[in-house]
Amino acid sequence: MRDSSTGRGDRGELEEQRPLISVLLPFRNAAPTLDEAIGDVLAQERVELELIAIDDGSTDESAARLGAFTDPRIRTLDGEGRGLARALELGRRHARGPWIARMDADDRCHPRRLAVQLAALTQMPDVAAIGCRVRAFPDDQVQDGLRSYVAWQNGLITPAQHRRDLFVEAPLCHPSVLLRAEALAEVGGWRDEPWPEDYALWLRLCGAGWELAKVDEELFSWRHSGGRATFSDPRYGAERFRRLRAAFLAPTLVDRTVSIWGAGKTGRRLARALEEHGVRASRFIDIDPVKIGRRARGAPIVGPEVQLGPDETVVVAVGARGARAIVRTRLEGRGWLEGRDFVCAA
Repeated sequence: MRDSSTGRGDRGELEEQRPLISVLLPFRNAAPTLDEAIGDVLAQERVELELIAIDDGSTDESAARLGAFTDPRIRTLDGEGRGLARALELGRRHARGPWIARMDADDRCHPRRLAVQLAALTQMPDVAAIGCRVRAFPDDQVQDGLRSYVAWQNGLITPAQHRRDLFVEAPLCHPSVLLRAEALAEVGGWRDEPWPEDYALWLRLCGAGWELAKVDEELFSWRHSGGRATFSDPRYGAERFRRLRAAFLAPTLVDRTVSIWGAGKTGRRLARALEEHGVRASRFIDIDPVKIGRRARGAPIVGPEVQLGPDETVVVAVGARGARAIVRTRLEGRGWLEGRDFVCAA
């Protein structure tokens, strides 16, 4: 009879020396770029990995491209065309490693990416997912809005920075991350829901007490094209993002008096989404003298020189470029503490 305790010890020593990273790469009709993405994964340095490629209903030459690779580290699954979240969850259930990495079939990554991320993640036991700074490409497909979003993401490095801006936008580039398998399992992995599966995952992880972070190196190239689901699937539309934020923000505002800084479209739309979860703004705060004295969604609009009431949280929801930083500086200058007295959202 095998000594099971010895076997577990030997396996534990092996995993400590060369921890296995399970790379999940879902694809659908990705023949033009699949070779490069697979090649970048297989070229990763100083890590042990398995590549789980999930064919999510391809009708082009993708399967043939994948079949041309003979590397034994590649495993193939049939996602049956059920969508990204289900393809990823299928891959997660078949993953053997304690670490799970993401990669998309049209993206590129540096050969050091996974080794650098793993080294950082092993030093941060409270972090569930670690990304890296990314470059959006090709240049002719990257518009100003996307360029600003990527710059904002790249500016968030530490866990504190990610948590601070968690309700502003999705703080991590989904295909750039390395995750702890145990953290994914704890929150139920990827879910097929009516909103962005990646942002929902970050919110669930943070809601469970985990942190997010990035390594301060550009190790990933994020390809953009007009046909991406990001631009065509209604689950990735602005209203779905807002509903998702509100669903996770509302529980943090229970038993608080809530004021919303920003009586423009951004503030009013977020207020409406919060109302669906029983959170109603007691007042709106705005710097526009035309708005002051009016009402928004039944609440008065007051000027910016307000005092913070007992048990009050101010939700900063302003849409003008640069306005959030101005308001944040203003409130911090009053001694207000972000995360306790105010939170930024969108």
